[in-house]
Amino acid sequence: MGGMPLTDMPWWRWRTNVRSALHMLSDPVFHHECWLAGREGYGDVTDAVYRLVEDTWLDNWSAEKYVGTIFRDSAEAAAVDAAALRVLRIMHQVGADAPVSAYLEHHGWPEAVQSAREAHVMLATNDAEDPGIPPRSLDVIRIMTRAA
Repeated sequence: MGGMPLTDMPWWRWRTNVRSALHMLSDPVFHHECWLAGREGYGDVTDAVYRLVEDTWLDNWSAEKYVGTIFRDSAEAAAVDAAALRVLRIMHQVGADAPVSAYLEHHGWPEAVQSAREAHVMLATNDAEDPGIPPRSLDVIRIMTRAA
C-alpha cells in the first residue's frame, strides 16, 4: 500500500465499513458468486446497506458532514451520497428482509450498482488500493478494524 493509507483518516474504521459495503454492492460477479449462491462470510445485500449507513447515518444526512473524518473531500462525499440514496431507495421498495434476487431484479439495481462502483473506485484509489480486487469477507473486515 502506498500513497494515502486507509488509517490516515480519523474515523478509518467507519471508512473501512463504508468501503466494504460499497465494494460488495458494486460488484455484479460478487452478487452472483457470493450473495445469490449463499456463500458464508459475506452477509447479504441488507447487511451491506446497513454497513454503509449504520455508523454514518447516511440515511439521515449527507456524507459531506464527514469530510475530513471518513471522507477525504467533497467528491468522495458526493459519490457516497449518490450510492447510498440509490441502494436505500431500493431497500425501502423491496423490503429489508427481501431475498437477494429481489434486489438484483429491481429495475433500479443496475444504476445503484454503477453508482456504488463509482464511489468504491474513488475511495479505493484515494486509499492507494486496487479497486479491482474481490471484496473481503466480513471476518477480514473485522480483523482489519480491530488492528490499530
